[in-house]
Order: sequence, then C-alpha cells, then structure tokens
Amino acid sequence: MRWRAVAGAALCLGALLALRLWVVEPITVRSDSMEPTVPAGSIVWLDKAGPRLAGVPPGALVVFNGPDDDEMPNEAVLLKRVVAAQGQTVAIRDGVLFVDGAEAREPYVNRRTIDGVYFGTVTVPPGHLFVLGDNRENSIDSRDFGTIPVTAIQGTVLGQ
Repeated sequence: MRWRAVAGAALCLGALLALRLWVVEPITVRSDSMEPTVPAGSIVWLDKAGPRLAGVPPGALVVFNGPDDDEMPNEAVLLKRVVAAQGQTVAIRDGVLFVDGAEAREPYVNRRTIDGVYFGTVTVPPGHLFVLGDNRENSIDSRDFGTIPVTAIQGTVLGQ
C-alpha cells in the first residue's frame, strides 16, 4: 500500500515537471522595457506550447534569448511585443510605428517620450519577427539587434 502512495506522488511530480518544461512556466520580468504593460518584478505565465502549435500572432508578448553582446551579456532572456511578421514592412516616424505603411494602434506606448525617433523602413524576412518593447525609450529590441527567428521564441505570455 505504501509503494502506491510513493508511486502516485512520483507520478504527480513527473506530470508537474512535464507541464513546466513543455506547456507553461512562470517567469519574473527583470527589465522595464515592457512598462507600463508588464512592470519590472512582475511574474508572468509563459505558454510554451502555443507558439509551436498555433504560431505567434502580431501583438503577442514573446520571450526569447537575446543576442550575446556588450549591451546584453550572457544571452539575456527578453520579453518583447511582436509588431510585425514575415513579409511585413516596419518603420518608425517621429515615434509612430507604421506596419505595411499604416499607422499601428498602440495605446500602451507613451509617444511623448519617443517623439523624434525614426527607424526603417525594413522588411521582415521569412521565418522572422520584428519585436519592440512597449517602453520604447528604454528598450533594446529589433531596432538594435534586428529581427528574430520564429524558432527562437520560447513562449508567449498568457493573459496579456
């Protein structure tokens, strides 16, 4: 009888570990680049299965390993918003994001802090995403390190 309890507990622990490895995982946000949407110190739940099963839609908050360079040593884990997918064009004019020539609706971005910012126009290559932080003036993102491969996405944030 006792071995059944041990086996049941081991099975539960194995199932919880599998859920965390392949389905959902909590992560702590360490940067202010997504404020006010996701403040530094927040804990968010990462859907690891969704991107593999359904893809990554524009507007999704994604987690991925950033490039290993002087500004982000040790391949920091980054949280950013997908603003464009393969084949789309991206430009920023006077702090306003344009995707495929149309002004993007971004109520979470404080445009007063980023007026005078210009970037692009760039076309997102096949199999890649263009990502930006919501706190544009304090974000290292695709404007700095370029587009990211869809395969680099570790997951999308649940309940955004």
